[in-house]
Amino acid sequence: MHSHIHYFLILAMMLIAPSHYTKAQHIEKIKFGDFNQWVTRNIKESAVIGGDTRTLYEIGPNATINENKAYRNGPSPWGTSNVYAKVSGVTKTSNAVYPAVRSGVNKCAKLCTQMEHVKVLGILNMSVMVTGSIFLGEMIEPISSTKNPYSKMDMGMPYTKRPKNLVFDYKVDMPNVNIRTKATGFGAQKTLPGHDEAAVFIFLQRRWEDAQGNIHAKRVGTGGKTFGKDTNWVNGFKLPIIYGNCSTKPAYKWLDLRGKSNAYYARNSKGKLVPVIEEGWDDANATPTHVILMMSSGNGEPYVGTEGLTLYVDNVGFEL
Repeated sequence: MHSHIHYFLILAMMLIAPSHYTKAQHIEKIKFGDFNQWVTRNIKESAVIGGDTRTLYEIGPNATINENKAYRNGPSPWGTSNVYAKVSGVTKTSNAVYPAVRSGVNKCAKLCTQMEHVKVLGILNMSVMVTGSIFLGEMIEPISSTKNPYSKMDMGMPYTKRPKNLVFDYKVDMPNVNIRTKATGFGAQKTLPGHDEAAVFIFLQRRWEDAQGNIHAKRVGTGGKTFGKDTNWVNGFKLPIIYGNCSTKPAYKWLDLRGKSNAYYARNSKGKLVPVIEEGWDDANATPTHVILMMSSGNGEPYVGTEGLTLYVDNVGFEL
């Protein structure tokens, strides 16, 4: 009797063990990538545009800042498109990334495409279309001009591993329209055909710096996906990372190398922000030095988007 029980226990363990191990995976969570902690910034805008106090949100240890000052990420690797700008002495803010309650006390990041309205001297109305984005890196504040937005971002962070997938939860709210709006704040708004898409992409780069402080790079790994439909929460979504040259894959054309005309920027060893020129595709077995990751509620040109398009993301990590 006891030997039969012992036999069945061993048999049960043998049957259970394989399913347990086949499901095992190692997910390396990105710090603060559960989006349960946020910094709240209260900034007073200039009187010439109304003098309101506006709230900006950043991803990092819970804190409240009641001061008009530039934000530094500190222990958090995440930057956002939420910005404090000071142009020609005028203080202005923009916020399109928010904390959202997912369930109970669990939060996520809510990235919105929305219209920013500004009234100058109570007379001149300006509207600007903005998209919410989060990325690994840092926004350099205060923003002093609208020229070359990438030059205000330190894009990417050191990373030397070779993950199989980027893993995250997501949800998309897609308005039932087939239009995009172009609103730059100057001139009339334009209506364009076709709705925008949310987007997530990841680049693994091998970077090096020359004697003049220029940063060069080769692309080691690439992954990306656009989201053009309404969805409920999709948990544990895996975005594959392709190593080596992926330029021949039609689905990856929008993830081509970033050259001089559209390069992202990073700080060199002297602390200066310089463009990171991708000079080619690296060997598929190369070891990266940095990772670039961006998640956004838009995938088009600046100041163009589908108002109301919202991307929710949560639990971001790498599957190794």
